[in-house]
Amino acid sequence: MEARILWADDEIDLLKPHIIFLTQKGYEVDTVNNGSDAIEMAEENNYDVIFLDENMPGLTGLETLSAIKAKRPSVPIIMITKSEEEHIMEEAIGGQISDYLIKPVNPNQILLSLKKNLQTKDLVDQKNTHDYQVEFRQLAMRINDRLDASEWSDIYKELVRWELRLEKSSDSSMKEIFNMQKKEANAQFARFIDEEYAAWIEGDEDAPVLSHNVLKEKLFPALGKEPVFLVVIDNLRHDQWKVMQPLISEMFTIEKEETFYSILPTATQYARNALFSGLMPADIQKKHPNYWLGENDEGSKNQFEKELFEANLKRNHINVSMNYTKVIKLDFAKRLVDRFEDLMKYDVNVIVYNFVDMLSHARTDMEVIKELADDEAAYRSLTLSWFNHSPLKEMLKKVAEKGIRTFLTTDHGTIKVSNPVKVIGDKNTNTNLRYKTGKNLNFDESEVMVANSPERVKLPKENVSSSFIFAKENDFFAYPNNYNYYVNYYKDTFQHGGISLEEVIIPFVELKAK
Repeated sequence: MEARILWADDEIDLLKPHIIFLTQKGYEVDTVNNGSDAIEMAEENNYDVIFLDENMPGLTGLETLSAIKAKRPSVPIIMITKSEEEHIMEEAIGGQISDYLIKPVNPNQILLSLKKNLQTKDLVDQKNTHDYQVEFRQLAMRINDRLDASEWSDIYKELVRWELRLEKSSDSSMKEIFNMQKKEANAQFARFIDEEYAAWIEGDEDAPVLSHNVLKEKLFPALGKEPVFLVVIDNLRHDQWKVMQPLISEMFTIEKEETFYSILPTATQYARNALFSGLMPADIQKKHPNYWLGENDEGSKNQFEKELFEANLKRNHINVSMNYTKVIKLDFAKRLVDRFEDLMKYDVNVIVYNFVDMLSHARTDMEVIKELADDEAAYRSLTLSWFNHSPLKEMLKKVAEKGIRTFLTTDHGTIKVSNPVKVIGDKNTNTNLRYKTGKNLNFDESEVMVANSPERVKLPKENVSSSFIFAKENDFFAYPNNYNYYVNYYKDTFQHGGISLEEVIIPFVELKAK
């Protein structure tokens, strides 16, 4: 049986040819000739689709619609009307009805509407699966080719596009194939970074835009011409941006949607300080020693972002008034929206939102969050839900209403880790699960990227023999003397600091108010 249908029409006897046609196609059709009977039948039975005549005597089609929806909110209802009246279209737009047909209807119209409402997901699944199968081989060849930084950005964006298309599919085997392909891409990308990164930091002309020069390249040309907002959402991946994009697009036109590369480590202490200062970490330590805190220093490692950004503007001879705000608590975010007009006196407003970063760490520490975000799709969904109900969305709406150009970006991404890699370090070794720095680190060189000379990649040295190591793909570091604890507690959590497409290639978006 294809599906069970209820059809309510006061002239139902005249529709017998249509009923016979649907029965021959495998549908089971129950019929009634008034709204009251339709409501009763809908309460007593589970229908896949209900056809309602809009102009029935007694209870009208719309009155019947409301009564059925109150009891069966998810059942698709197709309204049949004499004309394309405005109120019918409004009900369709509002989601109360799934489709509408204009009399006289023919059997093919009915069949098409049924397929649209009953088989859309299957048809979309089939198309997505077919399209990905066609493109799989081409993607595989590109992933294993000799790519540059720009081409890797394109590969990652393409993988995200397919991930978002396939995540709603019921074909688990196709999802598994995709996950294997993304894992292979991350393995090749880690090799690429290992080979190229040091040359980029040393000034290679083929280097991509990196954390420490992205504002100079993308933001500074717009300063001084008009008021500007810079919104930095900590730990925002490209796929998270893509699911937020439709909501942003209601307020802004996407002028430019680009990516840049986070520096290593892909951790807030390093990447965001580099973002605001326009300097690599070792240069921050050298030029602004009062603004740099090392791994073993107490206090927030990002407490001087405002001062670093001011120094960056001054170094680039940009004379503008600037306001910097960091949002780490919900009540503060709400107060910031309330005093929005106070921000209008500044040429540049910088707002740092830490929520996504807190979400990723909370997912490690809180069982409730673990259950809410137990996979990539759920993690994206949780981010979208947060943004949709956040003061940040309210703030951006106000910014758009004022017609202010806005730049949205992040400092690094995050990856779901699953494979423990053993490392040994002394008591002064840092605690991050995706990178380690210290002296006398013991590890398998085949499993990590090593920076034995931190100064070459412009990272600070805590002591003469310090080195850095970075986890690759979906690995995370675990200490042998507490191995089982680390594996059980941190496996399948979202972490950052290492090398993966998700952590390194991140969005920079220019928005123009509509």
